[in-house]
Amino acid sequence: MAQDSTDIKETIGALDDYVLLGRSGLRVSPLCLGTVTFGEKFGLGSNFEESKKVFDYYYEKGGNFFDTANAYNFGESEEFLGKYVADKRSQVVIATKYAENATSLKPNLRYNPNAGGNHRKCLAENLDESLKRLGTGYIDIMYVHVWEFRTPIEEVMRSLDDAVRSGKVLYVALSDAPAWVLSRANTMAELRGWSQFIGLQTRYNLLNRSMECDIQTACAELDVGIIPWGCIAEGFLTGKYTRESIANLNTSDNMSSQRFNSVKRSAANEQNWKILDEITAIAAETKRSPAQVALNWISQKPGITSPLIGARTKAQLVDNLGALEFK
Repeated sequence: MAQDSTDIKETIGALDDYVLLGRSGLRVSPLCLGTVTFGEKFGLGSNFEESKKVFDYYYEKGGNFFDTANAYNFGESEEFLGKYVADKRSQVVIATKYAENATSLKPNLRYNPNAGGNHRKCLAENLDESLKRLGTGYIDIMYVHVWEFRTPIEEVMRSLDDAVRSGKVLYVALSDAPAWVLSRANTMAELRGWSQFIGLQTRYNLLNRSMECDIQTACAELDVGIIPWGCIAEGFLTGKYTRESIANLNTSDNMSSQRFNSVKRSAANEQNWKILDEITAIAAETKRSPAQVALNWISQKPGITSPLIGARTKAQLVDNLGALEFK
């Protein structure tokens, strides 16, 4: 007799349905909490108390994967996160990044050309500073934040391997780099017995699928986990913007304007509005939010390990986590 499946609901999983990150044995949640919104120095984040509500809810639901960077809110993101995890360090996986030059962003601060980049000096100094801000003795995952095409690949990989051998870093990963860099770097590391990249962050959403051309296949071949960012296109795919409200966005020269400029670029393409209309229709049919539909779509794509989500408020986080509740 056939089973009545009327009340059976398929789900992707839950935050505590941990997955392996790439070719490592590291278990992480299927959604990674980005913390660029922890802190207010960029002009688009939340204060300590509001950010803690976001952290607490994610952690209480079983989440263990947190993403930050040395430059996020000029270090405030790392400071907040370090205080939140102080009594639960072994329970969480902390990923941070180096390469961004914070001295180029801070007013009234002498520019230091070596404070950014992929080279050994930048890694050594930023790693120690990140450890201090996070209040920890080690980083679970250290990302090269962006590939700058100047430092030789062998210098980058040897420097990262030295950081791993020192015990300050457990795993290394890559962000915003072409497939050939990942392939050459991991091949070199494998041949020389160095630590290989286990994960790669790249922009990926329903409006921008360029990574499917080469990065997705390279990661599959090299067993590298993909952690996509920009999953809701800086909010465009939430459906909260209209053509009228887009025109009135403030794009003055400040950090928050970068997000608004990205939204405006998305809005300038009529095809993107058609995609948003489809997402909105699916959301209405499934009784879900457009953001949940966009995140759900990404989560089910081949090679995706843990999409990055960001939230300024607990309510936004609750909505994002709903992306795991259907299939």
